[in-house]
Amino acid sequence: MELTTQQLKQYDGTDPSKPIYVALKGRVFDVTTGKSFYGPGGAYAMFAGKDASRALAKMSKNDEDVCASLDGLSEKEIGVLNDWEKKFEAKYPIVGRVAS
Repeated sequence: MELTTQQLKQYDGTDPSKPIYVALKGRVFDVTTGKSFYGPGGAYAMFAGKDASRALAKMSKNDEDVCASLDGLSEKEIGVLNDWEKKFEAKYPIVGRVAS
């Protein structure tokens, strides 16, 4: 399944009938089982329905960092992102990709 960033926004947890998706490096993960974290009111709710690559790399919850851009990230930040990616792969199913 390929989703545009606009379509991805529909899976932000605000509609209880839909799963919750978070994208990481262009791959879309179904994080519905982590609803307490990614659902409305959760500690990581700002990542739901978006590509959170930059924010996860920077360990940031700032709105401007919740995007797919990896421009200007340090080697250390890329390493942090790769660690997050491994965690997501181990925990959540991949359901698609973000259309570029």
